[in-house]
Order: sequence, then structure tokens, then C-alpha cells
Amino acid sequence: MTTTKQSSTYLYLVCLVAALGGFLFGFDTAVISGTVSLVKKDFNLDVVNEGWFVSCALLGCIIGVSISGKLSDKYGRKLIMILSAVLFLASAVGCTVVSSFGQLIAFRLIGGLGIGVASMVSPLYISEFSPSRYRGMMVSLYQLALTIGIVISYFSNAYLAAHTADTFSSAGMQKIFSTEVWRAMLGLGVFPSGIFLLSLFLVPESPRWLLMQGQEAKAKNILIKIDGPQAAAREIAAVKQTGDSESNLKELFKPVYRRALWIGLLLPFLSQVCGINAVIYYGPKILEQAGFTLNNALGGQVTIGLVNVVFTFVAIFTVDKWGRRPLLFVGIGGAVFALLVIGILFAAGITTGPWILIFILLFISCFAFSFGPVCWVVIGEIFPNAIRGKAMALATLSLWVANFLVGQLTPLMLEDLGSSVTFWLFAICCSPALYITWKLIPETKGRSLENIDNYWKETYNAAN
Repeated sequence: MTTTKQSSTYLYLVCLVAALGGFLFGFDTAVISGTVSLVKKDFNLDVVNEGWFVSCALLGCIIGVSISGKLSDKYGRKLIMILSAVLFLASAVGCTVVSSFGQLIAFRLIGGLGIGVASMVSPLYISEFSPSRYRGMMVSLYQLALTIGIVISYFSNAYLAAHTADTFSSAGMQKIFSTEVWRAMLGLGVFPSGIFLLSLFLVPESPRWLLMQGQEAKAKNILIKIDGPQAAAREIAAVKQTGDSESNLKELFKPVYRRALWIGLLLPFLSQVCGINAVIYYGPKILEQAGFTLNNALGGQVTIGLVNVVFTFVAIFTVDKWGRRPLLFVGIGGAVFALLVIGILFAAGITTGPWILIFILLFISCFAFSFGPVCWVVIGEIFPNAIRGKAMALATLSLWVANFLVGQLTPLMLEDLGSSVTFWLFAICCSPALYITWKLIPETKGRSLENIDNYWKETYNAAN
């Protein structure tokens, strides 16, 4: 009993360290929301540069995702997670001390590289490190850390915006914490990135990667510590059996997996163009248009972040009980309804009172128990075992491309089209996910990964 307890504790601690990549991912992508109007004012930005300030990090994410799979295969999961932590840390320090808008963009790009790398490698490491019976829970820990990172960034932004003071004797500190408080908002990322970096030196390499490199003895010691000698032997045998075929991504493009490929590309893409990150990035600006002051808008953003965390728990506890498709149908349908109503409220000029915030919270809650987590549950299940990692990289790339487009275009839409049309467009972009859920996505609740793989083959053979 003592050995089992120690192994479980070790598993949880290592996965918690890896999940800090998710925390940084959430923190760094959301912290931008409280800084947009402040940076725009200090650097006198037009709407194009405002969008570039938000989306430049997303361009870095696209690059980071594109290179992370190849780098992690060559140099190991742990080393590339360390690289992501270093990039996060450099970005936080640089954004605090920049002297020009160009430098700010450069350091946001560096942070974006870190986000892209972490968004791919951290969950990959957790999934490879965890025993199969714990894998869903452990990967969900990464996702939960992401939502907590978002809400912590909202809290820190709201606190710093409300507590600027002229009490610093140092001109530099006065600039960071008072006259240009956006520097402190971005710079606080130093603390979680530093913790992530130091903690990574205490965790082992992924045992699966070690096996692929022929380092069986090291991998075996880690696997025994995680799950005992019998499970370690089974895992080593399974990796040896499938290891040779993992590099062949062409398998994914065969007709038998075409439906899975479409799901993998479209579902993450639609999960972003529905407008979730427009609310995360531009929430204060949207709420200001609804009549909130900046400080109140940031407070509303904190509420948005808390709702996101709470309803993520709903998904964690229900997705295996109710199934993937019911959550997607209810959540996506609710999100479309909320987006349509928000557009109607703006069009009708009903911008006073709590109504705008109420329906934004409805949209967030629907996303948090459906699109957000269930998208990645489905994507993690539908691909064949041998190429799941590389297929997930394609899905993640699809997400970041959509995220970049939303980040770049939202300020233009808000200014040129207005809030009402912007939210109606998000509703239109969200709607096809209902059709995809109905026509393309099978219910995978309770199925083994091998059973799902066989499902694609049986469906293809039956149709041909």
C-alpha cells in the first residue's frame, strides 16, 4: 500500500508541474485583455496596430506549434518544455522594460513562441507520462490549469488597474506600477514562468520518448515508479510494437481516416472563430462599449474568468457520464443563442444594466462545458494510436490559425461593423459546429481507443 501511495503522489506531482505550462498558456494569452486600451493610449495606436499588438503573440504561437513536434521528437519533451518556460520568462521581463512599441511586439512574439510550444508539448508529456486509466484526468488537469491561469490574469489586471498610486520613490517603479501599469500586468508572468522553469529540473523525461530513443532502462525505472513493474512491462511492450509506425503521418490522409481528419481540423477551428478569445482578449473594450468603466470592465472580466473555471469542472465531471455529443449539442446551441441575444441587445441600445454581462457569462459557461474541453477530448480520441501526436499538432495548428484571425480582425469588426454585427458574425461562425456534431462526430463515451480506430475502418468498409 505504501508503494502505491508513493507512486500516485509522484504521478500527480509530475503531471502538476507539466500542467503549469497550461497555467502559463492561459495567463499569457488572457493577460493581454487588461492592457489593450492602456497600450493603445501610451503608444497612440491605430486600430490595425491594436490588432497587431493582440495577435502578434498568436503568430508566435503558430510558429511554436509548427516546430514543437519535431523538436520534442528530436530533443525530448522535457527539454522543449524548459525552452517554453525560458521563452515565457524572457517575454515577461522584456515586456516590463521595453522602450518602444516595436520592442513590445518582439517580446510578445517571443511569449507567443512559448505559448505555442507549451500548448503542444505539455499535454503531450502528460499523456505519455500517465497510466492509461488516469490519462483523461491528468490531461484535464492541464486544461483546468489553463482556465485558472486565465482567471488569475484577470484578477491581477483588475487589482493593478484599481491600485495605481504615486507613492514610488524610484522613477522606474513609478513607471511600471503607476503611469504605465500595463508593464506590471505583463511582467507578473515572471513568477509563474520562473516556478515552471525551476520545477521542470525536478521531473524526469517522458518514458515513452526514452523508449523511442532506445533508453529502455531509464524508461523502465520511471514506469515502475509510476505504476509498478507489471504495468511497466506492458507499456514497454506496447511502445515497442507501435514505435516504428509513428513517424508516418501519411496514414492520417488515407480515405479511411478522412472523416476523423475533418473533425480534427474543423472542430478546433470553429471553437475559436465562435468568438471565445474575442471575449478573453477584448472583454474590457466590449464591456466599456456596454457602459462599464475600465475598472468595472476588468472586474466583469474577472467574473468571466471565474465562470470559465467553474463550468470547466462541470465538463470534467460529466463528459464520461453524459457523453461527448450531448455536451456539444447543448453547449454550442446555448453559445449561439447567447451570441445572438448579445447582438440584439447592442443593436437595440440596451447597454445599461447587467444584461450584456449576463449573456456574455451565458456564452462563456456554455463554451466552458462544451467547446472548450470536449473539443480536445474528442480530438484526443478519434485519431489512430500510431500518429495521434502528429495529428494533434495539426489540430492545434488549426486552432491557433483561427485564434490569430480572431485576434487580428476583432478590433476592426468592433470599430467598422459595431458590436451587434460582430456578435452576430460569431454566432454564424459557431453554428456549423452543430452540424458537424450531428453528422460527423461519433459518440466515443466508454469506447477504447482501439475500438474507435476500428469504428472508422468498419464505417469506411461498409460505405465501400
